[in-house]
Amino acid sequence: MIFVTVGSRYYPFDRLFKKLDELSEIGVFQEPIFAQIGLSTYEPKHYEFVKYLSPEEFDQKIAEANIVVCHGASGSIVKALKARKTVIGVSRLRKYKEHINDHQVQCNEAFAAGNHIVFADPELSNLGECFTKIYKKEVNLVPWENKDPMAIVNMVDDFIQENWYK
Repeated sequence: MIFVTVGSRYYPFDRLFKKLDELSEIGVFQEPIFAQIGLSTYEPKHYEFVKYLSPEEFDQKIAEANIVVCHGASGSIVKALKARKTVIGVSRLRKYKEHINDHQVQCNEAFAAGNHIVFADPELSNLGECFTKIYKKEVNLVPWENKDPMAIVNMVDDFIQENWYK
């Protein structure tokens, strides 16, 4: 199963759910999708969804999933990585009123730079390719090991410092 989660913030992510429906229509997926869509107004046509999950339901969906697609929130990403799931990071963008800024791009880039996740470009144009590469076993991700409680903060901060001002 593919589990898609976008958190519970006060912003929709309709663009992602429309793209997943488009990819469903052309047969990209090899397994069913279940999505937690939050405040998105677009209702998926080709897969099951709910607005919100309880923490217990969320953990259960992570456990059941082979692939987790999640927005660039470090908590969601790390939860999936700790469960040893393959993660595709997608980013909410300010220009689409999906968030207040584009920090999710930097968060996803930082995890991808460590080869911990597959990173879909911010416009989602390569999302189908992300799935294809996973299915064809063309990705070799590094398991997440968090021995330092500040590791995530430091990893994201280091990445931003190195790349933000280029």
